[in-house]
Amino acid sequence: MDNLKITLFQGYLFWENIDRNLQNIALRLSGIREKTNLIILPEMFNTGFSMEADKLAEPMGGKTMKWMHTIASQYDCVITGSIIIKENQKYYNRLIWMRADGTYECYDKRHLFALGKENETYTAGSKKLIVELKGWKICPMICYDLRFPVWQRNVNEEYDLLLIVANWPERRSLHWRSLIPARAIENQAYVIGLNRVGHDGNEIYHSGDSTCIDPNGKVVYYKRDEEDLYTFPVIADEVKKTRRALPFLKDMDEFKIL
Repeated sequence: MDNLKITLFQGYLFWENIDRNLQNIALRLSGIREKTNLIILPEMFNTGFSMEADKLAEPMGGKTMKWMHTIASQYDCVITGSIIIKENQKYYNRLIWMRADGTYECYDKRHLFALGKENETYTAGSKKLIVELKGWKICPMICYDLRFPVWQRNVNEEYDLLLIVANWPERRSLHWRSLIPARAIENQAYVIGLNRVGHDGNEIYHSGDSTCIDPNGKVVYYKRDEEDLYTFPVIADEVKKTRRALPFLKDMDEFKIL
């Protein structure tokens, strides 16, 4: 397990405009000046958090996934974020984990945001995804999942880094800023929360507040209100030392999610 270099893009998203978002993000990513292993984009990074799935959804292997492959290949890294996918006549808020060679993994958002009627449009996922990168076990999830600690529990040390991509509104930013450090401390893992900024098409403001918290609850990165492209390392020894000195995970309750 080597140190991992991660690039976050806390960006403004153009409402329901796939082409403009892909063009803008590609332009912003051109500001990367050092080798990175992982680029992280927000939830529904090509549309904003829209319920217009019938007009915005793409098939697997569609335009945005091809764009992700191009970017991953260009920077020789993994790129991830969620998009609207139509599959078997159903719509999904699906995170794509795209590698430079064009292979990929998927995670379908399990907890759909009923206050925003997401559950009336999209189909919930049921399987957690754990991916490997440079020896790191990474668990990517989406926005509202953050509120459900049982789903995010680090059972049998299954992950070293928990990743949440989001469109989290400023009006509930206190919850976001409280829950992410809690997840890091209780799961003895790095936690990265990557959010968008600006108003969406429903005039809901997003303040970003993207952050990285280390396994002891220390803030590694935090940015509010502004677009930001930031590359930084996460340190393998921080995970190992924390778990060795404070072996709390071994004392967790056993449970099974049905």
